[in-house]
Amino acid sequence: MISNESGALDLERLRMTNSATPNSTPNSTPQFPVTANPGTPDSAVTARYLEPDAMTRRVANPLVSGLVKIGVGVRGARILEVRGRTSGKIRSVPVNPLPLNGERYLVAPRGETQWVRNIRAANSADLRKGSKRESIGVTEMDDADKAPIIRAYLELWAMEVGKFFDGLTKDSPDTEIEAVAPGFPVFCIHSRT
Repeated sequence: MISNESGALDLERLRMTNSATPNSTPNSTPQFPVTANPGTPDSAVTARYLEPDAMTRRVANPLVSGLVKIGVGVRGARILEVRGRTSGKIRSVPVNPLPLNGERYLVAPRGETQWVRNIRAANSADLRKGSKRESIGVTEMDDADKAPIIRAYLELWAMEVGKFFDGLTKDSPDTEIEAVAPGFPVFCIHSRT
C-alpha cells in the first residue's frame, strides 16, 4: 500500500504507480507515469506503458504487418525485427520510422513496450519492407532532445497514434512536450549496411 507521511492512502501516488493510462485534467499539462531514468531499478514511479487492445493485436498490427511484408509500406511503415532479450527469438512489430532533418527515428507512442526493451538490450535490429531488409543500430535520445522529434511524429501520424499522447498535438508548446518526454522512448536509427 502506498501512503503519505501521515499514513493515509496517497491516491495520487497510487494512481501514478498502478495506472497504465495517462493522467491529466482538462487544460493541464498531460501527466504520465514514467521512470526518472529508463533502466534505473526501484524507481519511485513505474514506466509508462499502454498495452495494445484486442483490435490492435488481432486486426490492425497483423494487417499492417501483412502489407509491409509484401512490400506495401503504408505511410512509410516497416517491420521492426529485434532479438528478444530473454527468449533470444526474433520478435517483429510494425513501426513508423520518422525521417527528420536527414536522420530517422523510432518513437514508441505506447511507452516502454517490449520492442523498446528488446532494442535497448540488443542495440540493433532489422527494418523490413517486402524482401528488403536493413540492419540498423540505434542510439536512445535524451529526454531534452525529444520535443522536436515528438512534434514531427505527431504531425505525420497523429491520426494513427494521437490517442496515446493524451491531448498533445504538433502545436503543443515545447514545455508540455518536454514534461511528458520521458514517457516516450525515442531512438535515432543508424544504418549498418
